Formats: sequence, C-alpha cells, structure tokens
Amino acid sequence: MNSAPKQLATFAGVLAALFAGGAIAGQLIDADPDGGDADAHDSGAAAHSDGSGHGGEPVQTVRGLAVAESGLRLAVDDPELARGRAERLRFSVVDDGGATVRDFDVEHTKRMHVIVARRDLTGFQHLHPRQAEDGSWSVKLRLDEAGSYRVFGDFSYKGEAITLASDLRVDGDADLRDLPSAEPTAVSDGGYDVRLDAGGEAAGEETELRFAITRGGEPVRTEPYLGAGGHLVALREGDLAFLHVHPEDDGVRFAATFPTAGRYRLFLQFKHEGRVQTVAFTHDVRR
Repeated sequence: MNSAPKQLATFAGVLAALFAGGAIAGQLIDADPDGGDADAHDSGAAAHSDGSGHGGEPVQTVRGLAVAESGLRLAVDDPELARGRAERLRFSVVDDGGATVRDFDVEHTKRMHVIVARRDLTGFQHLHPRQAEDGSWSVKLRLDEAGSYRVFGDFSYKGEAITLASDLRVDGDADLRDLPSAEPTAVSDGGYDVRLDAGGEAAGEETELRFAITRGGEPVRTEPYLGAGGHLVALREGDLAFLHVHPEDDGVRFAATFPTAGRYRLFLQFKHEGRVQTVAFTHDVRR
C-alpha cells in the first residue's frame, strides 16, 4: 500500500533533476547569445562610427591592434629612429603574397593617413605621406622623446576601412608620463581654448562629442579640414586601440562608440586662419 506513493515521489524527483539539468545546459549553451567571442569587438576590421549600436546592430569595433588584417600587412622599412632628428619613415602595404598594394580609396581627402603616438599617448602626430612609383609610402618624421611609439596606417581599400599598426623605437631613457585626468577644457598647441561636451559614457553605446572653440573669449568658426569641420582620433589607454570617428554634418561634433570601459585619449584637430590646431583630452568611459 505504501509502494505507490514512494514510486510517485521517486518519479517526481527524477523529473525535477531532469528539468534542473536542462536549465543548466540551456544556460551553458546560450551563456553569451549576443557576444559570442568576448574579444570580437576589439579585433574587427571596421572602425568609423556610423551610428551602429542601436536596435541590435553591431557595435563599432576598434582597429590598430594588429600589423596584419584583411589580407594586408604594414611593412615598415626601419622602425629605429634617431632622437630629435627629422628622418624619412618608409613603409608599404603588402598583400598575403608579398606584393605591394598600390591602389587605395580616397578617404577624408587623402589616400593614406599616418598617425604616430608614443605608448604613453604623448607626441601625437597626424601625417600624410607620399607614394612612390613602386607603391611604397614615405613621410618626414621627427620624434624628440625616447621611447616606444605606435604608427598607424589608416586607409580605405576596395571600399573597406582598414587601420594597420606597427611599433617604432627611439633609443634613450624614456620619461613616460601618466595620462592626465579628464577635464572638460584644454588649450590647443596654438593657444585656442577648447571645451568638450560629451554625451553618455556607456561602453558600446553611441555618444556625441561636441567641441566648442574660442580664442580670446570669442567663438571660432573652423575652416574645412580633411573635408570636415574637424578631425578626431581616439586611442584607448593600454593597448592603443584606434577609434577614428566621423564628424557630424555641421560644427565640430562627432559620433563615437567606445567599445569598452576605460580611459581614452582624444586628439582633436581643426583648422583656423589656415593653420591646423591640435588639442588633446582624456575621456573616461566608466561602464
């Protein structure tokens, strides 16, 4: 008479165990349904902010973490540079077969942009090299401080935005600096006062970066530079991941998606009275 209740209790226990196991298995199978590879957003080929990140669209990825990508490689002739002396930096973009790539798309009015920054995010330079008949590129570069530098070749090839990077070295004792704290105002190398007004600070979501420029207390209207009112490069502290963001239609405004929490160094360039100004900000993304 007591066997039936015992059998029912045993059967209920088996069902509970099966349901619990199925739930755990489901969690393991679908542990990260949206993310997949945890590093995917830090190793993709896309870079320019295009409004992605809303409605389930892919979040902006970062570039400049690799010397080779999308079947192309950045080949620097000589990464050793003398301190405080203008030298000629020469490099080529080669394909998987070792052939030099010659044809590039025009982007931001140029076919090749070269960005150089020291590992502590000082010494920022934005250069535009010339291409030789053999397809190689060269540009005059002077580095006044010892240390390790990152050089980025930023270009578009067959409609794809690509940034390849490599390291440069300047011998000597390097006086590395801590990244400055985040401040809303900064002064350009030509004495212009610039204020940064940023939107939300959530990683993976598009934010608007607005810059107000004044000189002597008077607002400054920038002149076209590289086809826009300004040019902005963001480098992530630590690995120097490269975010090259697009300006909005008017003014000095940019849309950017910071892929991770952390600190970024923003390098704004704008033109006024025929001269290009450069100003840097530290930007914190806390979540």
